[in-house]
Amino acid sequence: MSGRALVNGCRRRTSLLPFPPFFSIIKSLSSSTTQIQSPSHSNLLRLLRNEIQYHHHYAPPHQPVTEFDGFMVEDRPGEQWITLRGKSAKDENIKIEATMFDGSIIAPKSCGENLRLHISVLVDIWKGEGTDLMEFVCSAWPDSLEIQKVYIFRHGKSPAQPYMGPQFKILNTELRTGFYEFLKTRGVNDGLSKFLHDYMMNKDRIELMRWLGKVQSYFEK
Repeated sequence: MSGRALVNGCRRRTSLLPFPPFFSIIKSLSSSTTQIQSPSHSNLLRLLRNEIQYHHHYAPPHQPVTEFDGFMVEDRPGEQWITLRGKSAKDENIKIEATMFDGSIIAPKSCGENLRLHISVLVDIWKGEGTDLMEFVCSAWPDSLEIQKVYIFRHGKSPAQPYMGPQFKILNTELRTGFYEFLKTRGVNDGLSKFLHDYMMNKDRIELMRWLGKVQSYFEK
């Protein structure tokens, strides 16, 4: 099973949709329909419009950034993934794919409990076509990046069920530290985790507004 299967089976796509202007996903709240509607239908439309209006005025998302620390950020509207692409100082290709929030844990703190949201991250690093690709399966927490798995396969020729190596935590401390340093020198670090959490907070609002607009449009037809 590959790293892609470990992060909820989400499928990658090579084609990216352009991010539409934010106002294009906000439907007119004063629009009316010509067909006769049942009371429940009309009430649902009213609730949807109120919900859209609330989020539009009190929790509006902002236009997502397109660059972070040398990486180009590619939003994928309507999907639960984003992609970052960059180059290392050694001219390696770096591709990072991150989910929206896909889990959480409750961590104790001095004055109660703290909810820590989780983001699954795949980091691919390779030098060119036909070369070996190193993939890191990671967990991005609000303030830290944790490596879960490291494995290597031929770029463009991933076997159906590759051996993915041992659990990262059972490797000796020096080896684990070496892998973290390898990623840090390529910009994959705790700062990236913080950026991803900020980005996904905004993307979550964008996708909610897009969903509400689509549902409203469905009921207005």
